Amino acid sequence: MTAEPLERSLDRHDQLTAEAPFPEPPPPVLRTARIADLPELQRLDAEVFQEFAYPGFLLRQLFDMYAEHFLVLDDGAGRLRGYVLAGTTALDRDSWILGLCVTHDRRRNGLGRELMIEVLARLRRSGIEQVRLTVEPANRAAVLLYRSLGFRPEEPDGGLRRDYFGPAMDRLVLRLELGAGPLRPGR
Repeated sequence: MTAEPLERSLDRHDQLTAEAPFPEPPPPVLRTARIADLPELQRLDAEVFQEFAYPGFLLRQLFDMYAEHFLVLDDGAGRLRGYVLAGTTALDRDSWILGLCVTHDRRRNGLGRELMIEVLARLRRSGIEQVRLTVEPANRAAVLLYRSLGFRPEEPDGGLRRDYFGPAMDRLVLRLELGAGPLRPGR
């Protein structure tokens, strides 16, 4: 066995000390929320929605009421990367999307779409016929996502509701008729 000359080792110094590219993180797992997720859901909601985040007690009550339609993206390392929450009514076969979020570092990877497709499929299996949601009119990415899933403005006024959440807090109200057929985004 011969030793490699020192000069050759020094020539490879850059190769040995150069930072290797970080591997892509594994895709998060989409699953139903659990009671143990509540602290992490509160952190996630505050991170994404900031001053508009749900208070912890309300997240708890929403979990108690709508656990079947409260889905999360679990990265497997103890952090949630997104969630969707749908609230349903018992008598009208009606539902509202009460929250959809994905962390900033995981956006533009189709995760919001995955969350929505799964919750809409679960709502359809539960007999829900109509789903509504509100979105900030300036949130172009969210509006495009919802429109691509088949949501349309609820009339009158093209879905625009001025002061919906209070003064100067306008929202678009969008609606999707689930019907009986398979979910076809963009129909």
